[in-house]
Amino acid sequence: MRSIGKTDKGKKRSMNQDMFFISDTPVGILPNLYIVADGMGGQNAGDVAARFCVDRFTELVRVSRERTPIQVIEKAIRQTNEDLIEKAANQKELDGMGTTFVMATLLSDDNLLVANIGDSRMYLVNEKITQISQDHSLVAEMVRSGEIRKEEARFHPNKNVVLRALSTQSVVSPDYYQIAVKPGDYALLCSDGLSDMVDEAELLKTVSEYEDVGDIADKLVTMANENGGRDNITLVLLKI
Repeated sequence: MRSIGKTDKGKKRSMNQDMFFISDTPVGILPNLYIVADGMGGQNAGDVAARFCVDRFTELVRVSRERTPIQVIEKAIRQTNEDLIEKAANQKELDGMGTTFVMATLLSDDNLLVANIGDSRMYLVNEKITQISQDHSLVAEMVRSGEIRKEEARFHPNKNVVLRALSTQSVVSPDYYQIAVKPGDYALLCSDGLSDMVDEAELLKTVSEYEDVGDIADKLVTMANENGGRDNITLVLLKI
């Protein structure tokens, strides 16, 4: 198993409000842990939200006494969300901040558990590319209802309207996905700064062309910037 994380401010943003976490070794009862968070909020509030939630979540996972991975994740997410609300209540300039959150853990050689909140994504890449997570966004709902086509969603004017996030507004739960993987598969977690700038065909082609995860990550960030770099670009790439 090989993994890498990479983040870049992009070409249009004045600061980077994304955050990632990688551990190939156990975190609490989880055998490994990979996270991407995309902060939202004015000034530095998005940066605060993403960093706080990743740090607090991983801390809670480490000390959790729950017995199953989903129980560990569910309780840690809920407590992290509650703590974020409390933090904002004590610092009014942070009110309204939030973050997307997508994570994965390889429970066995052929079993990957994924959880997500918001529109940061997890893709499974092998001979094809499959979006495993489901975006919690307005345009994703419009695609699912048939109002717009999937190809239109990437550049829709309401693309950034997220319907579910770790935020100061309410406590939310993630969606969970458990998928079978095989040696040679890639799990790609990313913020929309990558998925909006590099389409699925380009993602698949790039992963297929390079062997080293570091080379793949570098190329994907370069492509996102060459295609406009309109947002912060963050990815975690895991090769089974």
